[in-house]
Amino acid sequence: MSLRALRSLVAIAQHGSFARAADAVCLTQSAVSLQIRTLEQEFRAELFNRTHRKVTLTEAGEAAVARAREILALYDGLAAELAAGGGLAGRLRLGAIQTALAGPLPEALAGLRAQHPGLLVHVAAGMSAELALRVEAGELDAAITTEPVRPHPAGLAATPLYADRFWVVAPPASDGVDTATLFANLPFIRFDRRAWAGRMIDAELRRHRVHTHDGMELDSQDAIIAMVARGLGVAVVPLSDTDHAALTDVRCTEFGTPQLTRSVVLLERDDRPQSRLTAALAQAVIAASGIRKTQE
Repeated sequence: MSLRALRSLVAIAQHGSFARAADAVCLTQSAVSLQIRTLEQEFRAELFNRTHRKVTLTEAGEAAVARAREILALYDGLAAELAAGGGLAGRLRLGAIQTALAGPLPEALAGLRAQHPGLLVHVAAGMSAELALRVEAGELDAAITTEPVRPHPAGLAATPLYADRFWVVAPPASDGVDTATLFANLPFIRFDRRAWAGRMIDAELRRHRVHTHDGMELDSQDAIIAMVARGLGVAVVPLSDTDHAALTDVRCTEFGTPQLTRSVVLLERDDRPQSRLTAALAQAVIAASGIRKTQE
């Protein structure tokens, strides 16, 4: 059994085909096939169902992939520790929602770079639901998302980082108008329902039997607030305390009874293949969010 064969096994499970896995590990498809046949001979078990057109794992294959991820994580973690002389080194593929990118993440990454120059973090933006799927598939090592809401991928662990509160944002000219009247009379600028925050808002509106008149559906919090500031409708958005305090061109009212909140978390797989790196990142984000709050 070789580490390269285990990497090929994990790549097939991740990409769903021998051809794409071969591209990912920089080998020919025939070489990857030979590696898998060798593993099956060594394990004395079939790892893939060969009666289906689509590549699927057998029960033994699923167990082998889980163990392969653990073995590769241990090996890669050891190499990183030795290279960094006890510090952190290596690559972390991180996803992040827009509010984290505009919030504490830059400060956290700057602190990590200063403390661990051997650590390289690649960042990709996206919505929580999309990023969770990429973590589950192994395309990302971790992601900063909102706390998972159903339906969500299984096999993910969430570490709380900080919390946001939800606010009804309305045009400045609506000062003095109650929330029920705002929803009844103004177009509703909806937070994209593909996002977990959008699902939370929808559930709370249904719980309070609030009827809205949909005008737009956007996935950018900044764009929603800009539309509201121009008098184009009313909306509900999650805001950190710092961002809420900085808003001057819209009127804000607490949303929900009690006020709806969301936890921003660090999502990773249950097996935590990058645990030392993600633990350091979580600590840095928590510290950065505390600094932003005290600077409010």
